[in-house]
Amino acid sequence: MPHARCLPFAVALSGAVVLAAASANAQESGLPGGASSLRESHGDWVVTCAVQNQAGRNVKLCAFSQEQTDSNSRQRVLAIELKPEGNGVSGMLVLPFGLALDQGASFQIDDGPTGSPQKFRTCIPAGCLVPVSFDARTLAALRKGSQLKIKTIADGGKETPFTISLKGFPSAFDRTAALAK
Repeated sequence: MPHARCLPFAVALSGAVVLAAASANAQESGLPGGASSLRESHGDWVVTCAVQNQAGRNVKLCAFSQEQTDSNSRQRVLAIELKPEGNGVSGMLVLPFGLALDQGASFQIDDGPTGSPQKFRTCIPAGCLVPVSFDARTLAALRKGSQLKIKTIADGGKETPFTISLKGFPSAFDRTAALAK
C-alpha cells in the first residue's frame, strides 16, 4: 500500500517549472531573507521556490508538490507538482508505468462527481505524465476537500486507483501564490 510522504519534487516536467538553486543578490531574489531558494512543508505538500538566472535576469520559479512512495520498496508511486495559474491551478501528475494510457486518468474530489478522463501526454523514465489544470470552481473544492482521487485502468483492465491527500493544500497554494508574485 502506498504511503504518502512529502519529498521535494524537483524534476522539470513541463519545462515551465525548473527548481534549481541559483545565486542572486538579496535585493533581487524576492524570497524571504533574500534567499536564493526555499522549501517549506504544508501538511502533506511541499512548497519550493528558487531563483534562477535566465538570459542574464533572475527569475523566481515556485510550485507546490506531493510525492508518494511505497513504504516497503521506497519506489515513487506518484508525484504531482502544481502552480497557481490565473484563477485556478495547473501542473503535472506523474503516474507509474503499466497503466492503459488510452484510458487516461479521471479525477474526483472526495465523493464528488468524477471528471472526464485526462489524456496522458507521454512517458519519461520517471513515469507517465498527465497534465492537470483545475479551474476556479474545482480549486475551491480542492481547498475544502480531504482527498483527490485518481482513477486509472491498468494494462490488464483492472481499476487502479490512487489517492492524493489534500491536507495542507490550501496553505501550500496560498504560500506559493504569495511567493510567486
